[in-house]
Parts: sequence; C-alpha cells; structure tokens
Amino acid sequence: MSRVTSTDLWHHYGRVRAERDRAVPGSFRWSWSQVDGPGAEVLGDLTGAVVADLGAGAARHAAHLAVHHAPVRVDAVDASPAQHAMATALYGPLAPRLRLVHRDVVAHLRAHPGVYDVLYSVFGALDFADPRTLLPAAASALRPGGRLVFSTLAHHLSGAPAQPDVTAVDIPAKAPGGESAVMRRWVLQEHAWTKVLDEAGFTGIHVEELPAGEGPRAAAAFLIAAERPSATA
Repeated sequence: MSRVTSTDLWHHYGRVRAERDRAVPGSFRWSWSQVDGPGAEVLGDLTGAVVADLGAGAARHAAHLAVHHAPVRVDAVDASPAQHAMATALYGPLAPRLRLVHRDVVAHLRAHPGVYDVLYSVFGALDFADPRTLLPAAASALRPGGRLVFSTLAHHLSGAPAQPDVTAVDIPAKAPGGESAVMRRWVLQEHAWTKVLDEAGFTGIHVEELPAGEGPRAAAAFLIAAERPSATA
C-alpha cells in the first residue's frame, strides 16, 4: 500500500452524490451524520462578512452560506483538482459571492493576512493538515476579533480513541486509478486541540461534543470555536 499526497486521494469522494444531487443545500450541519445538531447559526451573523471554507470539497456548505446568509463572499478553498472541478460544475454560477479556490489551504491563508471575518471547516482541512502549521496560518488570515469554527472527529471511525497529542494516523484511501493507499488524518482529544489552538494565538476556545446519533454514519464529533484576539484585547 502506497502513501500519496492528499491532493491525489479525493478523486472518488462525493462523485456519486454529485451525479444525482446538484441543488444548493437548504441546511448546514456540523455533525458527522449531517442530519441533526447545530447549524450555520454557530458562525454568527454573516451579513457582509468575508468567509472561507477550509477544505471545502464539493463546496456544498459554502454554497449554502453564499445563497442563504448574505456574506460579501465565501471562498471555498480546496487543493484537490477533482473536488475543485466538481465544485465548479455544481456551483460555479454562484460567483462572485461564492469563489472556488483551487489551492493548498495553508498557502492560501498565508497569502491573505487579515482578510477574513470567519474561517470554518466541516471535517475538512483541520482533519487533514498538520494543525501546528495550519492554525497559525488561520490566525494570521483572520481580522482581529475574527472567528475560526470547525468540526472534527472525537474518535476514530474504528472506535479507537483520539490521539492524546498532536499526532496523525494513517487511514485507508483510494488513488484515482483505484489503487489502495493511505493518507494522514489528525483525530485529537479535546485537550490536544485546546493546546494547539492556544499555541497558535487563539483565545476564547470553546469545545462542544456532538453525539454520535444512530445509523451507519454515526460518529461523535467535536465542534470547536476560537477567536483571533481583537486589537484592543
């Protein structure tokens, strides 16, 4: 089994759904099941805000926000060529309020200091990029007082406990040609997330556990929010 970059491993993800469901979602969910729990209200009032979805995939969450929550702009950022192409096919007409960005998330954040009011991720880049690199870049891309909100697994899908420190594990994946491969995922315990967020300069850190619920896509998750300190803090 080979290790290849995460950019190569999203070719198959979401493709079946994209063929049968091209609508802008009418709801926004943070839970792993995507059927219950908190919604977009967690992000606050987005009217007039500049927002980015980190690891946006097919940009379904970003499309919902662009259509239903009146931001100035939502940047849906993803490094995968396959996911960017899918998002463009589904939601390209929503430009310019929805901007689909094909770029590494960390590179994008570093290139846009102080631009965003809100950054968020729904089991996206915060799961698949080293948080010791991504979180400082996110803090720098936020305006003073800006917010980062993300959902992430509270335990491995196998049922194994989350990591007690900032360590990735290998998980199965599939290359574009169908070959078996592995990719890295960060599944951390609450105290590990709190520590790495604090080290990146975030304050007001709040962690809520979202219950697993029932069904084949049941898994407990953390919903984590934090802020870049305001200029007067």
